[in-house]
Amino acid sequence: MACRNHSTITEFVLSGLSNDPHIETLLFVLGQGIYFLTIRGNLMMMLVIRADSHLHTPMYFFLSNLSFLDLCFSSVTVPKLLKDLLSEKKTISVEGCLTQVFFVFITPGTEACLLSVMAYDCYAAICHPLLYGQVMSSQLCVRLVLASWGLACLNSAQTIQHYTCELPSLFPLSCSDISISVDILICSILLHGLGTFLPIFFSYNRIVSTILSISSTSGRSKAFSTCSSHLIAMTLFFGSGVIRYLMPMSGSSLDLLLFLQYSAVTPLLNPLIYSLKNKEEKAAFRRTSGEISLMYL
Repeated sequence: MACRNHSTITEFVLSGLSNDPHIETLLFVLGQGIYFLTIRGNLMMMLVIRADSHLHTPMYFFLSNLSFLDLCFSSVTVPKLLKDLLSEKKTISVEGCLTQVFFVFITPGTEACLLSVMAYDCYAAICHPLLYGQVMSSQLCVRLVLASWGLACLNSAQTIQHYTCELPSLFPLSCSDISISVDILICSILLHGLGTFLPIFFSYNRIVSTILSISSTSGRSKAFSTCSSHLIAMTLFFGSGVIRYLMPMSGSSLDLLLFLQYSAVTPLLNPLIYSLKNKEEKAAFRRTSGEISLMYL
């Protein structure tokens, strides 16, 4: 029998992570620590890249934008989560939910596009090193970043048009048939994912072929180190995204942990991955830290 309730909904009640106040306090401390480290790590990455002229290259331009996206993505959900951990009434208004929908889709959507662009950057650096400066011009880099934001924004606008609120966890609240909405969500995710995955696949196919054709071991090692950080970050982002959005939702604690890993832990790890794997980044961190120390002497 069809549902005939036409009452106006002004807010949603959130289940939260736990009903135990002690566990919620522990989760708040843990979440606050992760969020602080995420903000600090990504802001530091952006500051170092901007301050050090040695890092004014296409790769670090894209990395700076990646840090900004990670900062935004984490800030969309984690502050609200931390607030709810200390609140007895865990609710979110419909307007707030729709706003969160848009930014939850646009930030990882842009990051997926940007990781695809960074794969092309690795391809240009390894497969065409002599033409790299011409291929990856400043104008092209800016256009690629703007195109990433534009595509993700378009996808987010379509999502809000088709869905009452964000993600499959809200579909059971609907009184109407949600099968079409679920199909549209899956198609949207698959199309966006496929559109970003194919350039990555073809870029790395050429990268691997080029690396294997290098005769010297040191040359192969240097070429692989150029793209290893991106490969790790890309695997972490897409792997956790696939698990989060394409696996059936059960409403269990595992779903909540997967979402936390996707929205909080991944943005925390990206600065660590790039700073620990990249000698230029570590050297820039030391130079910038030394300059900051001198400022206070």
